[in-house]
Amino acid sequence: MSVEPMIQELIDKFNAKVDEDAKLREELKGLHKTVFLDLGEEQYSLSLQDEKIQGFTAGAIDNPDVTVTSDPDTFVGIVEGKIKPMKAFALRKVKIKGDISDVMSLRKLF
Repeated sequence: MSVEPMIQELIDKFNAKVDEDAKLREELKGLHKTVFLDLGEEQYSLSLQDEKIQGFTAGAIDNPDVTVTSDPDTFVGIVEGKIKPMKAFALRKVKIKGDISDVMSLRKLF
């Protein structure tokens, strides 16, 4: 099962939340970050710019600001709330590469 539809749904919810939440829009103002999500057999890229997540595509990008490495089952578990993100990180089921401030600015996606 591909996680692509789940990621697209997260992006749609995030962008809808941004449309409704002026405070969140203000927090995101001026941010331009690229993200590479490496789930082994599935890889996706996206960018945060103009207070929205855009450019969601399958495949890698050059020099992302943040790289998240995991596996599809762990990713699904985190999104569904069955696995706590910090526990997955502590157990090394999720690895994050990038500046901590970049990671924190993207945490609202999940």
